[in-house]
Amino acid sequence: MIRVNDLHDVPWREGLTVQDVLDHLKYSYSLITVSIGEHVVEPEHYADTLVPDGCAMTVFHLAHGG
Repeated sequence: MIRVNDLHDVPWREGLTVQDVLDHLKYSYSLITVSIGEHVVEPEHYADTLVPDGCAMTVFHLAHGG
């Protein structure tokens, strides 16, 4: 099981990627930042970064405005 933002549990499976977790949670914002534990994952690596079972992920939307 993966814990996201200390709110959501996502079932873990072999080969689970950051992008899979984002898709499962329907997170489609254009400016998303993801970290697995203390490691920040670059957006270009979401599709190929594997998520370890039992990890804590943080996903947040960067907001801007004025």
